[in-house]
Amino acid sequence: MNIKHFIATYIIVFAFWLLLSAHTDTFHVGAGIACSGIVAYASHDLLFAGTGNHALTKIVRFIAYLPWLFYQIVLANIDVAKRALSPGMPIDPRVVTFKTMLKSDVARTALANSITLTPGTVTIDIVDDVFYVHAIAKEPADDLLEGAMERRIAHIFMED
Repeated sequence: MNIKHFIATYIIVFAFWLLLSAHTDTFHVGAGIACSGIVAYASHDLLFAGTGNHALTKIVRFIAYLPWLFYQIVLANIDVAKRALSPGMPIDPRVVTFKTMLKSDVARTALANSITLTPGTVTIDIVDDVFYVHAIAKEPADDLLEGAMERRIAHIFMED
């Protein structure tokens, strides 16, 4: 076990627990400490899988990616709301496929989750290098096929 990865994972998990917890009494903080330790022990190798010396770079790049992703989520929410409320906006569901350039499972999972977090698109499946995505209409599908999200994920995980 890599103790540095365990400690870093523990700090991240416990900080997240503190952020979300509404309880600061001794019992609940103790339970948070214990549960964070168990989760860190079980997942420390997942969080830092294949990171090597580039862990900090990937974390910084991921944090820089989040505002762009949140902006895309807001734009997609507005688009879906317009489609739902305006009779003139087309709802033309479709399944699109594209071959990804991403190699690592972590990068592919990040892309799949980013697609699914964006309203109007849902990752259905990933088979080998091919993503299957359901889109609410042609425009969101075309935006996805442009590859901006995939390029940003590739940059985070140094696969570009």
